[in-house]
Order: sequence, then structure tokens, then C-alpha cells
Amino acid sequence: MLFSSLHFLFFFIIVTSLYFSLPHKWRWLLLLLGSCYFYMAFVPIYIVILGFTIIVDYFAGILIEKSTGQARRLFLICSLIANIGVLAVFKYYNFINTNLGFLLRGFGQNDPLPYLSILLPIGLSFHTFKAMSYTIEVFRGNQKAEHHFGIYALYEMFYPLLVAGPIERPQHLLHQFRERHYLDYDRVVDGLKLMAWGLFQKVVIADRLAVVVDHVYDNPQMGNGLSFAIATLFFGFQILCDFSGYSDMAIGAARVMGFSLMENFNRPYLARSIPDFWRRWHISLSTWFRDYLYIPLGGSRVTIPRLYMNLFVVFLVSGLWHGSNWTFVVWGALHGFYYVFAVMTKELRRRIREKLRVPEFPLLQTLTTFTLVSVAWVFFRAGSLNVALHMIKRMITDIPMISSLTLQRLSAQLNLGVSEQELMMCFLVILILNTVHIMQNRVNLALFVKQRSPLLRWAIYYGAVFSIILLGVFENRQFIYFQF
Repeated sequence: MLFSSLHFLFFFIIVTSLYFSLPHKWRWLLLLLGSCYFYMAFVPIYIVILGFTIIVDYFAGILIEKSTGQARRLFLICSLIANIGVLAVFKYYNFINTNLGFLLRGFGQNDPLPYLSILLPIGLSFHTFKAMSYTIEVFRGNQKAEHHFGIYALYEMFYPLLVAGPIERPQHLLHQFRERHYLDYDRVVDGLKLMAWGLFQKVVIADRLAVVVDHVYDNPQMGNGLSFAIATLFFGFQILCDFSGYSDMAIGAARVMGFSLMENFNRPYLARSIPDFWRRWHISLSTWFRDYLYIPLGGSRVTIPRLYMNLFVVFLVSGLWHGSNWTFVVWGALHGFYYVFAVMTKELRRRIREKLRVPEFPLLQTLTTFTLVSVAWVFFRAGSLNVALHMIKRMITDIPMISSLTLQRLSAQLNLGVSEQELMMCFLVILILNTVHIMQNRVNLALFVKQRSPLLRWAIYYGAVFSIILLGVFENRQFIYFQF
């Protein structure tokens, strides 16, 4: 069920209304049943897979809490194997098999393993990471095991988080299902405004840009350096608005009912460095890797070479988490290189600036960071490494040709799959997004609007709603991160 569909609108209204109508003791059951229905609206049979991991982790948490010594570690390992094993079968089996077969054929051997014709259950990676954080935190003693099976199942199935996060921690979320939430006008309005902003990002910006991105990236033989550059620029904002829009709608839907979820995006394209970018982009995943991979590897409490290795490994794993394709591995490796290089040269760059008395230029830093991120996006979006390298090569080699074209001939060179008017609209919505982000950097826009007169406030609300209706691209286009 897509957040941007009429199906979800009716679902949200019914579930939220019933939530506040029912006695507190039955609300968990309503949310659990509603969340099951929400997930089964995609592919019903895959709820069996989630059910299996939920049962395993529920009993694993109780056994970990009751046990001592090596038994606790054994139960944790069993839980992790079950979760990672399910993810490996559905997401990585064919990828591993393909590469294994390639190696074996190099030695004159045949691939002994069959390929599996299976679809990846939507949101399995998000579900797996949330489940793993629960058993790990119980093992660490930071979270008590949940003995109410229904409450624990709801923690795993809570529909706003179910298919694309944010990836919550049990310490922050589990106790909220036992708390009594009352209907609060201000909180409901805040949640609905956040949902509207998320919907705007999705249908007005992301889905509009997707038309150009899909046309160019799906037909790389028809493009040139300029069309590749524009499509890559658009993809950067498409994936931001697609995923940030989903997160805002999820956080907003939960807030309406009284639940508080963690922030997942913080205007990442205003970042002035790669480390700053990763403090702002997909925050729940970045902090997950920090807590459960980077720190266990030794974090920063190791030698300098080991520190760089730890950082690079985290980004490699992050790339593989996103997809079973070498393009994602290269994307992760690029960001790993960016990050390590930034950390490695930070002190040197500071000394050079001080010696030459050169001030920092925030705009230049932001543009440089955005350019590096955009180059990596080519590998993230391209269908293969060959296509990604071809597009990057053309973006570089076509610069002399593009710079010599007149505006009229430049327009004729483009093959973007949209009219010039629609292309201008794409640039306009990007400008609107960046304007909002810059303003948010300086003032709390939600509070600013809330403090205006009722007439102006409601004019803004109605204007936002009508802009979504009039400018939205309603094609029921799936959210990008559903595939992860």
C-alpha cells in the first residue's frame, strides 16, 4: 500500500479514527491487524517470512534475558543467523551464485547451484535491521525482553515503519505501545502538515523528476553528456524527495496517533563535507551502522590505519545493504573513499588554510560535496557498471561540445523524454525544495506558519493542498527504497 495512494488515505482515516475510539487496552491489536493488512496489500504471502523472524526474535529475546554466560551469546547468534539468513536467501543468493559461477567458469568448472526465481519481500532489509537491533540491545542489557508477543509483533510490524523505516531502536519505540495516547489537536495538525509536506516531495517533485531519470538511465545509448548530467542531477533530488517524503509521511502518520519517531533526513544537500552529509542523510541507517558495526569493529579507539579500514568497511557493507549488485558496492566504496579522504586530510587542509590565510567558502564546500555525491549516484542508479562508466565518461568528454552549442541547438541535443515546459517545471520544483531547505536552516518554518494569523495560516494550508492536487504526478509510482 503506497502512502501516496487513495487506498492509504482511506486506510489512514479508518485506522486512526478507530485508534482513538477504542479503549487503550485494545489499541495494540488494532494497530497490529492494520499493519498486517497494510503489508499484505503488497504481496500477502510474504507476511509469513516476517512472521517467522518475529517468532524467532521474540523467543530469542526472552532466552537471552534469562540466560547467563555463553548461552546468552549463543541465543543472540541464533537470532542473527535467522535474520541474516532470510535476508541472504531472498536478497543475495542469486548475486552470490552469479559471481561464484563466474569464478568457477574461469577454472573450467560448471556452476553447481541453481538460480532461484524469487522476489525480494518489500522492506525486508529494514525489517531485518530493526529486528537485529532488538536482540542486540537485549543482549547488551539496554532493553528488557518484551514478553507480550502482540506488543513485540507490533514493534516489528508497525505500519509507518514497516517497509522503509526509519529504522527505530527498541529503547525508543517499544515502550510507546504501552503508553496511553490522547487526541491532541496541535499534535494531529503537526502530523498532518508533515504528511502533506512528505506527499508534496513525493508526487510533485520525486515522481515528476522520475520521468526524466527513467527515460535517460533506461536508454543510455540515446543520451549524451548533457542529458546524463541533467538526469543525474534530477536523480539526486528524486531519491532525496522520494525517501525523505516517505520518512516524513511515516513520522507524521505516527505523530497523529501520539508516537514519536526519529528524524531520518536533515537537509543533506546543504552539507559542507561528506561526513556532514552522512550525519544528515538516512540518519537511522547511518547511526545503525555506527552502533552495530563501526563501534564493534573498534570505532575510533584503534590505530589510524585500522580507523580508516573500519570506516571503509562500514561503507562497503552499506553499499551491499542497498542492493545485490556491484553498482551498489562501488557506490559504497566511493563514499568510503570520500569519507576516509576527508578524515585523513582534515588537519592538513586546516593548516593550509591558516598558513595561506584563506577563509572557508561554505557555498563552494556545499557544491563540492553535492558534486561528489552526484558522481556516486550514477553508480547507484545505473543498471550496470559499464553503463555507469559510460555515462560518467560522456559527461566529461562532451563538455567541449556542449559549451560550443547555442541555446537553441543545446535544446535540440537533449533527449529527456519530456517537453521543454515540463523540463522547466522540474527545475522549478528543485528550486522550491532548495528554497524551503535554506529557509528551514534559518527559521523553524512549522513554528513560523503556526504563529501567523488564522487567515494566512489556512491560506498556506489550502495552497499546499491545491498545489499537490494540481501539480502532483499521480502514477502510483513505488517508493525507491521499497526495493531495499
